[in-house]
Amino acid sequence: MAEKQKEMSFLGHLEELRWHLVRSFLAIFILAFVFFIFAKEVYDNFLLAHIQPDFITYRLFCDFFSYLGMDSAFCSINFSDKKLQSIEVTSQLMNSIWSSLILGFIASFPYLLWEIWRFIAPGLTKKEINSSRGFIFIASFLFFIGVLFSFYVIAPISIQFLYNYQITDAIENSFTLESHIGLVTNMLIGVSILFELPVLIYFLTKIGIVSPEFLKKYRKHALVLVLILAAIITPPDIASQIIVAIPILILYEISIIVSKRVIKNQQKNANKSPRF
Repeated sequence: MAEKQKEMSFLGHLEELRWHLVRSFLAIFILAFVFFIFAKEVYDNFLLAHIQPDFITYRLFCDFFSYLGMDSAFCSINFSDKKLQSIEVTSQLMNSIWSSLILGFIASFPYLLWEIWRFIAPGLTKKEINSSRGFIFIASFLFFIGVLFSFYVIAPISIQFLYNYQITDAIENSFTLESHIGLVTNMLIGVSILFELPVLIYFLTKIGIVSPEFLKKYRKHALVLVLILAAIITPPDIASQIIVAIPILILYEISIIVSKRVIKNQQKNANKSPRF
């Protein structure tokens, strides 16, 4: 009888998980449909915004470097001769569908976290629930900060460099729609997930995989990795790499503080627990 109840409980959890997944995918598809309906506006004002010479980041960087008395390529940007190529019959349709799904995922991220929280919350104690309040807000906030940082900083810097990089005049750059949109959307997703580092460290510290001492010990290694990452995703100039590296290093330091707080709370709770 107990085994039957246990089996029913397990099947009940599977059924509950299924409906959480169904609602999550439904939210993504509904928002993706909206983005697909307004595909022209989405492409003109968002996905293709970085090949507009008057994009706000280019103007701000131009003013900034001019204020410092430095010459900058951001002051002489010209994408007028850079037309994206659509070389397959279905490429525009498939690209708009895929891009809509990615944007649907990004826009529905807080709801997806809420569905995850609803699934795991019944298995948590009241103390764990209280200590995890604000998880959805903090994780969503970091995620969308990553989206903004990627869209307004990393993407324009990278696109400006890559569009104008040329080994020799014998080679003509002629980019496809898929390569441009893939670059932008991969940056949006990748950087946004990278900005979830403090949340990841919080859970890894909770289960004892990392500690503040571990993070401090490998701080120099993390610095090297961040600089390498910045060098990969930005043009090969010091200013651009520093612009990208600084927020990531700040997130790493915040992660150390988060890990310290988790350890402190665990020790505090351990001291409060009764001893026999």
